[in-house]
Amino acid sequence: MPGMGVWYTEQLNPTDSIPRLRVCAVSYLNTVPLVWGMLHGEQQGLFDLLFRVPAECADMVAAGAADIGIIPSFELIGRDLGIVPGVGIACRGAVRSILLVSTRPGNQIRTLAADASSRTSVALARIVLARRYGVEPAVIVRPPDLAGMLGEADSALIIGDPALRIDPETLPFHVYDLGQEWMEMTGLPMVFAVWAGPREFVTAPVVAAFQSSCALGLRSLDRIVAEEAPARGFTPDLVRRYLSSHIVFELGKAERQGMELFLRYARELDRQPV
Repeated sequence: MPGMGVWYTEQLNPTDSIPRLRVCAVSYLNTVPLVWGMLHGEQQGLFDLLFRVPAECADMVAAGAADIGIIPSFELIGRDLGIVPGVGIACRGAVRSILLVSTRPGNQIRTLAADASSRTSVALARIVLARRYGVEPAVIVRPPDLAGMLGEADSALIIGDPALRIDPETLPFHVYDLGQEWMEMTGLPMVFAVWAGPREFVTAPVVAAFQSSCALGLRSLDRIVAEEAPARGFTPDLVRRYLSSHIVFELGKAERQGMELFLRYARELDRQPV
């Protein structure tokens, strides 16, 4: 996967030390299990944690303002980064938090208002619309306000926590869950983001710490639901279903294949017709 990031493959050596790295995490609900150990477990205090939207995390790592970050998959293109294996943010079907809402059927969409806080989601929308529905809409960037977006375009891309505040069943529009659309189109999982940074920072003990932090988060779902639901204004049922049924945090061979395919499609977006 030249120019798209390198998966860390060295053997773990638990005797190595961990430098105090600056880690940029995402402020959305879907990142909470990944950083749970860093906030509440044995990894607490190992890293200096910052919270931003996905695109800002990628920019901070690129600028050297963070050492490792949750990097949206799209941001791996052209960057020689080390990738922490085995953990990330993915889905194997409906993701619930990446919604394309349209006043028209997919094959009639001409304009797309997009929340650009994740360039991966924008690329995914363009890929799905081009390859599945045969359209290449003009894209405008707008804040994540559905009514305002649909006032300027015939479709809107809403992601992250703002998408979770929308009940797709009650909308009088066409709603496309882009995780489901990708899975039906390719037969592969969709990987939205991975931990990545310059290779010198993605060492064996760092990999072990990130994997252990996620493992604790997956074992702590009851506590996460109890704390995050009221803090974010979601129902406990929504948080539980989202984190246990929609988001996949443990990445395997199929997720890697899905990410490689996404990156290939993304690289072709502005090079040739798709």
